[in-house]
Order: sequence, then structure tokens, then C-alpha cells
Amino acid sequence: MKSILTEQQLTITIKRLAHQVLENHIDLENTVLIGIQPRGIYLSDQIVEEIKKQVAADKVQYGKLDITFYRDDVRNELHVPSQTDILFSIEGKNVILIDDVLYTGRTIRAALDALMDFGRPEKVELCVLIDRRYSRELPIQPDYVGKSIDSIISQKVKVEWGRREVVLY
Repeated sequence: MKSILTEQQLTITIKRLAHQVLENHIDLENTVLIGIQPRGIYLSDQIVEEIKKQVAADKVQYGKLDITFYRDDVRNELHVPSQTDILFSIEGKNVILIDDVLYTGRTIRAALDALMDFGRPEKVELCVLIDRRYSRELPIQPDYVGKSIDSIISQKVKVEWGRREVVLY
């Protein structure tokens, strides 16, 4: 087990990601934030809280997206669905998808498919805490990255929200 981000580094990284989003979407005009269920929600909740410290809360449109039935591995494993909570249209909006770890890209592909049920966005950007750079199976790259790491397939990256640490097993 190797620590990738300590509690202090995790806190700073989340603040940085929130500020980077605001740099590109200064007043969140026409921009919505969507966390991917289940694990991306822990990160998106914290990023949204940081953004609300900088921008009026009523300017922040935040939703949560369940991708369970859009996954291409749903036939092989039993998945318990989470809840989708998007109370606004994404039609013509800038959507920032938020997830904890970008690995093969398949979760993001499923999220893009699921998003289309809520309208056709103007643009979709991806914000991730950890980018496992050399593990991609699909041509998906993040726009906002907390930390990029190189790891082999047998290794696991786990974001331990209870301990507030990211570890490599």
C-alpha cells in the first residue's frame, strides 16, 4: 500500500480543482456540475461546496447521475442502482462531469450515454481526482486532474473518503 494523496494534499487538491473549474467558467453562466454515482459524488459534493464559497449558491446547478444501466459490464456483475438527481435541463449547457478515478474510460462513456437522456449539452468537460494515465481502453481524457499516476493493471487505486486519503494497493 502506498499513499498517493494524504488528507492535507486531498483537501488542497479539491480546492484547486474547484478553482480551475471557476477559472474557465467564471460565474457558472450556462454551466452545470454533475457527479457520477456512486463514488464520484463524494468528490463532486466537496467541489461544489468549494465553488459555493466563491459564487452565489443560486448560481450553482448541481446534479447526480446514476450510470448503472448504461454500463457495458452490467450483464457480468450485479449492480445496485443509485439515484439520478438532475432537476434541470442540460440542453445547450456546459456540463462538467465529476468522478473520482479515471481508469479505462468506460464509466465516462456510460455517463455520456446517460447524459443524453437529459438533453444535448453544448460541451462536456471531465474533472477527476485521479487519472490513471496509461490504463485507458477508450479515447477519453480529463480536462481537470487532481493527480496523474502511472500504475499497472494489477494495482488498485482507492479513494478512502473516511480516512481522507488516496492509496495505491
